[in-house]
Amino acid sequence: MAAVATANGLPVLSSQAYLEGKTVWETRTLVADLCRQFYTLGWVSGTGGSITIKVHDDSIPKSDQLIVMSPSGVQKERMIPEDMYVLSSGGDMLSTPCAKPYPHKSPKCSDCASLFMKAYQMRNAGAVIHSHGMESCLVTMINPFSKEFRITHMEMIKGIQGHGYFDELVVPIIENTAYERELTESLSDAISAYPKATAVLVRNHGIYVWGDSWISAKTQSGSKRKFNVYANSGLAVQASVPSRKFIVLDIEGTTTPISFVTEILFPYARDNVRKHLTSTYDSLETKDDIKLLRAQVLDDLEKGIAGSTPIPPDDTGKEEVIESLVVNVEAMIKADRKITALKQLQGHIWRTGYENNELQGVVFDDVPEALERWHASGIKIYIYSSGSREAQRLIFGNTAHGDLRKYLCGFFDTTVGNKREARSYFEISQSVGVDKTSQILFITDVYQEAVAAKAAGLEVILSIRPGNASLPENHEFKTITSFAEI
Repeated sequence: MAAVATANGLPVLSSQAYLEGKTVWETRTLVADLCRQFYTLGWVSGTGGSITIKVHDDSIPKSDQLIVMSPSGVQKERMIPEDMYVLSSGGDMLSTPCAKPYPHKSPKCSDCASLFMKAYQMRNAGAVIHSHGMESCLVTMINPFSKEFRITHMEMIKGIQGHGYFDELVVPIIENTAYERELTESLSDAISAYPKATAVLVRNHGIYVWGDSWISAKTQSGSKRKFNVYANSGLAVQASVPSRKFIVLDIEGTTTPISFVTEILFPYARDNVRKHLTSTYDSLETKDDIKLLRAQVLDDLEKGIAGSTPIPPDDTGKEEVIESLVVNVEAMIKADRKITALKQLQGHIWRTGYENNELQGVVFDDVPEALERWHASGIKIYIYSSGSREAQRLIFGNTAHGDLRKYLCGFFDTTVGNKREARSYFEISQSVGVDKTSQILFITDVYQEAVAAKAAGLEVILSIRPGNASLPENHEFKTITSFAEI
């Protein structure tokens, strides 16, 4: 064996002698042995899954040690040391295997390489294991929208670094992608967000586990596999009960077709605003509506909002005041303004329409069953819409499916804040009394609202319904076309 080149008394890791030396060869052999063992255990299958281990050398700082990675496309039970790739601590390729004759594929390093490097760089790991074990896939399906797997009071928790029997193990769950390398950013984010975690689950895919050494990584892989079996057996009640306790629903484009709002409700309010103001002008309710409209129009005039017209004082005469109110309200409706003054008046106009059986609330066919199901499971359901709370109650209280308000715990409108501002969702979380904002699922069809809700810590799903506006490409949110999917 050739002598290993040295520099300042340390071996030159990229030298051919070091790469072909005993230390690197033993690590190559170890990876091959573990691949075969994990195949037998069912942790990996066929060419799926991968293992990587740092070349332990007492003379080299751990952060600078070489890395051995298993290849992609090679049957795990038939791997040999010569199949392995050797990389520098920075991820540069130093040694690659030779091609094999047909039917073997051309050599290729693990598709997990970029993800493995994140564990090495961010956690100073000594080894990383990626398994496609069925248990890891199934545990992410217990609650398809959960971002975490949690379990406690399990003996095997003691096998996880930094955990004891009474501790709660929390493993983040990230969403799968079409290509392994596309998981790199989300895995990196999960590692940053969960500094105590030694693993990341990938939904419907598998798990990445790391440790200080290959023994630590292997021990933790075995422990986590037992947790997953336990959870999938239905015995782990804590793990299987969703952390979600509240659902907040948008209306337009989520529970109700946009066309119902734009083609029925808005025209009804526009066509009846004069009649409503005339017949109720002296009521306290309408006086309050006019007060809000005056304040809004004054603000609009100061800001130069198109369509705004000054409202004369009350002593000018009822007809003149109503005429100016109608002009302003029609302009607001045309611009689809999301303002409390307009929404409150619309709600009062629509109430008359429902009372006279001229209007009936419309919801998608999957909504009543979902509301009943969620309510029966103990989930509290709220509505958050730009429409007034009264308008919201009218829609759900007068549907072809009956009064659906029996499933709802409350209503929020723009008095709690603008739907595109994160603060509004924080206020809602304070009102409903959650311990964590992540316990609230918000469903909307508007991307900007989804972004704001996520910024406040809520779980968010985007609703795709007929007639909805298109969403930005490559947005980060889950989507549904029916509440039956939740």
